Amino acid sequence: MSWLSGKGDSPAGNTSTDMLRVELPEQLEAVTGQWRQEGLKIALVPTMGNLHEGHLALVEAAQNEADRVVCSLYVNPTQFGEDEDFERYPRTLEADITLLQEAECDVLFTPDSRVVYPNGLDNAVHLVASPDLAASLEGANRPGHFDGVVSVVARLFNMVKPDIAVFGEKDYQQLLVIRRLVEDLGYRIRILPVPTVREPSGLAMSSRNNYLEPLQREAASHLQTVLQETASRVKGGQAEMKKLELEAEIKLEQHGLRVDYFAVRCSEDLAIPQKGDRHLRILAAVWCGNTRLIDNVFVKRVGICKI
Repeated sequence: MSWLSGKGDSPAGNTSTDMLRVELPEQLEAVTGQWRQEGLKIALVPTMGNLHEGHLALVEAAQNEADRVVCSLYVNPTQFGEDEDFERYPRTLEADITLLQEAECDVLFTPDSRVVYPNGLDNAVHLVASPDLAASLEGANRPGHFDGVVSVVARLFNMVKPDIAVFGEKDYQQLLVIRRLVEDLGYRIRILPVPTVREPSGLAMSSRNNYLEPLQREAASHLQTVLQETASRVKGGQAEMKKLELEAEIKLEQHGLRVDYFAVRCSEDLAIPQKGDRHLRILAAVWCGNTRLIDNVFVKRVGICKI
C-alpha cells in the first residue's frame, strides 16, 4: 500500500489531505480495522473508474455521512455482456487518483481480478439478483448484468465492511437491486442514494459520455427533455401510461436515438403502476450511435389516475 500525497507513512499518520491506495484486502483491513476500533463510521463508494463530477458527488455525500471514505475502483467483467464494451471501457487511473486526492478521499481500493475472484471467473461463486427487480428493463436488455453487479458488490461489502454504501440514482434499477441484496443477505449497511449529476444540457453524467461526438451529445440531451416532458404529463394524469410511453419513444427516435425501453414504473419496486400508485419513476435506455445511455426521473402523480 502507498500514500499518494507523500505526507504520511502509516495509517495512523493520515491527515485530511493524505489518500492511501491499497490493492489487497489485508492492506485494507489494516486501515479500516483501526478505524472501527476508534468507533469511526466508514462509507464505501464503489466505482469502475473514469471518474467525473457525478462520482465526486458520491464521495462528497459519503463524507457528509461518515468519518472515513473508501472509494473502490474495479472494472467488473461479470456485469458486461458478451458484445458489450468491457475491453474498451475507459480506464484512467492516474486522472482518477488526482480527482480523489483533490476530493480528500481517505482510501482508494484498487483490487485486480485475482483479488475479487480468487478462484478465477469460471470457478467463481456467482450470486443471482432478485428476479422481481432484475428481470425487466435493464435486466431484460442485458441478461446477467445484475447478477454480475450483486456478485461484485457483495465481495466489496465483505472486504470493506462499510457502515454506509453510496450509489447514484442514475442507475436507479441497480440501486433497488442492491438495496434488496443488503436486505436479503442481512448486511448491516445503509444504502445512501445520491441524485443524478447532469451536464449543462441536462445529459446525465456518465463515463460512457466520453464515447459521444459533439453532434451525438446534442442528440443525447433530448433524453432528459423527453423524460421531463413525460413526467409533467404523468403528474397531471393527462394520458394513459402506455400512450405516454409510446409517444416518448417516437420523440426520441425523431432525435436519432434508438430506444431499448421507455417505461413508467412504481418507484419502490418497478412494478407497473396501478390506479392508486403515486410515487413513480420514468426510466429509459437509448442508443446514441454505438453508445448506450440510461436515465430516469422521479414523478409524484397528483392528477387523475390513468393506466
